[in-house]
Amino acid sequence: MYQRIRDLREDRDLTQTEVAKMLEMSQTGYSKYETGENDIPTTVLIKLAKFYNTSIDYLLGQTKTRKRYP
Repeated sequence: MYQRIRDLREDRDLTQTEVAKMLEMSQTGYSKYETGENDIPTTVLIKLAKFYNTSIDYLLGQTKTRKRYP
């Protein structure tokens, strides 16, 4: 899961700071999600799925198909 959110961010040429700002959190806090140091709360998963227009299942690594957010 952690690699997926990093890959999605990098595919859009975004910095951790830019994504953290969208999530209204610090860059350090967001960085810990990408490294797996901290678990990602459900509310953040929902925001990321909407932002990247993909399913939560894709973010969690439950599917390889990058479906759109419902």
